Amino acid sequence: MAIYPIRTFPDPVLTLKAGTVRTFDDDLQRLVDDMLETMYDAPGVGLAAPQIGISKRVFVADAGDGPFAMVNPEVVETQGKWKFEEGCLSVPGRYWTIKRADFVRAEGLDLDGNPVAYEGDELLGRVLQHEIDHLNGVLLLERLSARTRRAALSDLRSEALGRPGGPA
Repeated sequence: MAIYPIRTFPDPVLTLKAGTVRTFDDDLQRLVDDMLETMYDAPGVGLAAPQIGISKRVFVADAGDGPFAMVNPEVVETQGKWKFEEGCLSVPGRYWTIKRADFVRAEGLDLDGNPVAYEGDELLGRVLQHEIDHLNGVLLLERLSARTRRAALSDLRSEALGRPGGPA
């Protein structure tokens, strides 16, 4: 198994919609194993393939009930709203209050190409939405209000250029 470097903002791969997985084989299993190792090493509760530079619609997660993977997932049902502080391995060390659906049901495929669904509220629901966003080329910065997003982008750009204004 291998630990991949995690791509961080402003890497353009994070803004591209990932390609559909069509082949379910040992290579996909190895990718998922490596993604889990990378996620746990980070540490994180979810990791999408684009975050390691692989444009495939697959993510791994472990919201506390054990690891799982979803291939070609889509959110098919949402209910309610929930604001909570959220971070991202691709924007390390930063957290913002983000409003998302409280309950989510996602459907996709398992590693053998069989239909699978996961649903949950609070943390699991948030992880499902966050990782599927990555597969759609949406970074959590896009979920911020316009004002907060402008300030966050300014701080991140200043930090990348080594200027004051980023976190200490």
